Amino acid sequence: MASSHVRLLTRVLTVLALAAGAAHGQITLKSPAWNELSEGDRQVLAPLASDWNTLDAQRKQKWLGLAKRYPSLSPDQQQRIQKQMQEWSRLTPDQRNAARERYKSLKSLPPDKKSEMRQRWQEYQNLSPEQRRELATKPPPSRPGGARAPAPASRPRAAPPPVPPAPEPAPTGQ
Repeated sequence: MASSHVRLLTRVLTVLALAAGAAHGQITLKSPAWNELSEGDRQVLAPLASDWNTLDAQRKQKWLGLAKRYPSLSPDQQQRIQKQMQEWSRLTPDQRNAARERYKSLKSLPPDKKSEMRQRWQEYQNLSPEQRRELATKPPPSRPGGARAPAPASRPRAAPPPVPPAPEPAPTGQ
């Protein structure tokens, strides 16, 4: 009889524990440390090595999703991603936040505006380094109504930093 009470109590406690976890709705993402990554993932994500252990779990999962897709990408795409990760790793946290905000605002543009922005970005990419430097020294163009975009204080005005590609169906993040 005592053992049946113990089993019943164990079941009740198990159900309560499961219900409490579900009630909080917490989903814990795996947040591996750099040394816990596979050799292949560390090789792909090498530009992020110095920052890896400070990233939150969501951002780590996003980067790991990219690392998993990396072998299936063309050599040109792989090279582009490596360059973007290197540039991303050199940004300050404020610059990264600003880049994320720009990405979100660009993502919400109507299709015709997105197309225009892509075209303008391609035109910028086709400029020589000298032309880019010259453009960076000019004041930003005026906006309708005479308002001007504030220039970032932490770096010279130039093209926005590249935003790493967002992994397909993965959590959003850094």
